[in-house]
Amino acid sequence: MARTIAGALGLILAVNGLAMLFAGLWWYGAVPGVTATGPYNPHFVRDIGAAYLVAGGALSAYAAWPQEAWSGLAAAAGFLTLHAAVHVYDAVCGTHPFADVLRDAGGVYLPAALALWLAVRPISKESPHAEVAA
Repeated sequence: MARTIAGALGLILAVNGLAMLFAGLWWYGAVPGVTATGPYNPHFVRDIGAAYLVAGGALSAYAAWPQEAWSGLAAAAGFLTLHAAVHVYDAVCGTHPFADVLRDAGGVYLPAALALWLAVRPISKESPHAEVAA
């Protein structure tokens, strides 16, 4: 189950990263709430797209090779969690905090929560990466 979640999340994040890298202006207008963060900055969108592509690749690698790629999963979870923390801070400081949190729930907070859960969940002896945690 965890590997399936990691694979699906990895694919979604990688596709998002590719869209940010190669169709940034479209992505900027298509994702709810992004236009409220300021004017379109192609360099910034590509920078974050690169981070999403790497995180998606790390999650996908974990899905395929959990023992070898656990550290990539941890790094992806770190990026996604810090990214979500930035969104929490911005929501708290904004004029519509509850609306901002609701808007970001599926696209920012859920991926971070899933990746963090994958990285820190209890590991059983049967787990494919039990040796990594030992």
